[in-house]
Amino acid sequence: MKHILLILFSLLLLSSPVIGNSHKGETLYRWGESGNYKWMELGDKETHSVYQGQVKDGKPNGLGVIFDPNGSKYVGSWMNGEQNGQGTETFPNGEKYVGEYKDGKPNGQGTFTSSGSKYVGEYKDGIPNGQGTHTFVKGDFVGEKYVGEYKDGKPNGQGTFTWSDGGKYVGEYKDGKTWNGTQYDKNGNITKKVVNGKTIEP
Repeated sequence: MKHILLILFSLLLLSSPVIGNSHKGETLYRWGESGNYKWMELGDKETHSVYQGQVKDGKPNGLGVIFDPNGSKYVGSWMNGEQNGQGTETFPNGEKYVGEYKDGKPNGQGTFTSSGSKYVGEYKDGIPNGQGTHTFVKGDFVGEKYVGEYKDGKPNGQGTFTWSDGGKYVGEYKDGKTWNGTQYDKNGNITKKVVNGKTIEP
């Protein structure tokens, strides 16, 4: 009888959510500041972000969703308590990011949409970095588009900016500004040149 009780007790310990290693459908609360988060089983949804999904070693791991008190939501992959892999994040102002994450930030290929624009391209540490396309779909800049290289969230390197009237700038950008390139009208005629950031009329 003692052996049977010992076996049953051992099975209960192994299946316990406290001692077991990996479980599905658990709820955790995120405490602390960014970069120093702690995951707890107790919390207040009014002040703490609430995670629901797969858990390993007391941290989000696998597939899950997190709801922030500010109204934003992330649905996707997790690893060791951080967003890692494919995911979708939506914000209360209507903005949305769909793409790859690494260590809690957009990294890799992703698409960010807002009420007036859309960016499709590469990200690094949460900001556009690498090749990307930025189009404006509403407001004063509707129909305009930038296609080219980004660094630190701004056009840097080779790129092409096209205006809604068909005119375009082709050339180099530096910190978001035209640097070395040529501007054309909708018929392909040169309207001006830019050399080291300074405009030179033809």
